[in-house]
Amino acid sequence: MRTQFDVIVVGAGNGGLAAAATTARAGLSTLLLEKHNVPGGSASTFRRGRFEFEPSLHELCSVGTKENPQKIYNIFKELGCEIDWRYEYNTFRAICDGEDGYDVKLRAGFDNFCDDMEKAVPGSRESVKAFFDLVKKNDEALAYVYEKKGNPNPLVMLFKHADFLKSASHSTEEVEIALGMPEKARNIMNTYWGYLGVPTDDLNAMHYLSMVGSYVDDGAAMPYKRSHELSLALEKSITDAGGEVWYNAQVSKFLYKEDGSCCGVQLQDGTELYAKEIISNIIPNNVYGMSDPKFVPEKELKLANARTLGMTFVTIYVGLDCSKEELGIEDYTIFKMPFPNPREQFNRREEGTYYVFNCLNEVIPDASPKGTCMLFFTVPLMPGDLPENLTQYNYKKWKNELAEVYIKDCEKSMGFDIMSHIEEISVATPVSFARYLGTPNGEVYGYQNENWDSVINRSQAQFTDFTVPHLHYCGGHSVMGDGFSSAYITGHDTGIRVVNSIKGGK
Repeated sequence: MRTQFDVIVVGAGNGGLAAAATTARAGLSTLLLEKHNVPGGSASTFRRGRFEFEPSLHELCSVGTKENPQKIYNIFKELGCEIDWRYEYNTFRAICDGEDGYDVKLRAGFDNFCDDMEKAVPGSRESVKAFFDLVKKNDEALAYVYEKKGNPNPLVMLFKHADFLKSASHSTEEVEIALGMPEKARNIMNTYWGYLGVPTDDLNAMHYLSMVGSYVDDGAAMPYKRSHELSLALEKSITDAGGEVWYNAQVSKFLYKEDGSCCGVQLQDGTELYAKEIISNIIPNNVYGMSDPKFVPEKELKLANARTLGMTFVTIYVGLDCSKEELGIEDYTIFKMPFPNPREQFNRREEGTYYVFNCLNEVIPDASPKGTCMLFFTVPLMPGDLPENLTQYNYKKWKNELAEVYIKDCEKSMGFDIMSHIEEISVATPVSFARYLGTPNGEVYGYQNENWDSVINRSQAQFTDFTVPHLHYCGGHSVMGDGFSSAYITGHDTGIRVVNSIKGGK
């Protein structure tokens, strides 16, 4: 059995798959290790009865189209992956309860979005357009930074990209207020905060601008065969290039040389494997727990303890014995909120019913058997949100009662008759994610992107935050935070960095 490689990637989640495909296709001997028997982590599928559910993917941003490809489209194309993309050309429908509530639907396309916002909030169009103008300016500034390999001319940044410098140092709310955006328009614009887990008064503006801009530009995308299509395509890219993927191969220990550099891993069965470079798709907290303490830099340990673990979820998967047309569903993504303001939604999340409602058949009509449809509810939770008295004996009762609360709220708010049509139902909680993903508290979003720990700050400090030679990180806990798109991007970028490290590139 071979035990020496150029690159070992630990974890076949989205970031690990993209990293391994990048290094393998660059001609490096690559081994990808995965503790489960299928690739993808959260990017997989599972069956209940005659329904095949998508565990976590709502929609991908930064994909674009063949005519106007964006980052994700180009990464998969570069890695030789042919994906059957399907598109949703409405960004979202937002339903908010209360006296200051609203029910609005916004189409993709910058002009369409501005028109719909003006209709919902008269007088807001100019400020919303200015918001999207910042998206374009940020893209131009980032392109210049990348062109200069992270060392841009300060004078060029100051005089040509001043708006980028301003927005990158402020929260989303601060930038919107500075643009003169009315409060109601801000609340609607900030609906997507739940995808990142940080309220927009503490969320870096550049991060949010980038995400919203990519959703609005060409709409969101879904792979026809669900996220498992993405995982299998990347697995094929790895093996076609001569790389190896080992399943049921759980890493129990990271190995180091006496000089402190990472040199390999040990599997649960005691097998030791070595490589020039190690890429971890698992969170640093877990890596430190699988390392000899003397090789864990004190600074890195302090940083991990200082960071807030990101969001996790309760997800309710429902298969119905009727079609979406029979139910009256006309939207793919609906955000349901009890309060209009994101900070209030976050602080009072245990009081209300904040969730995302999706009907996959709206984008992929044949996602379920004819005459049926599939729904899923996504309820964001933060670390510590689980009931203190939750035990193995009342766990099932708790999660089923919680599912009932959100399904009944949906029926009341949207007028759908769901309960009488349920054929299959499954409820995943942080306990489920902790068991399957092995993450602390079942988090699925890495570390929270708070303003002090934003994408900008992480990008600037990535080579000083993590200093163990030959050990690299990708995925949700990495520079860009979590989400499918950011995981693929960080995996690809990390793979390129490793290729250059071994081959002597820049």
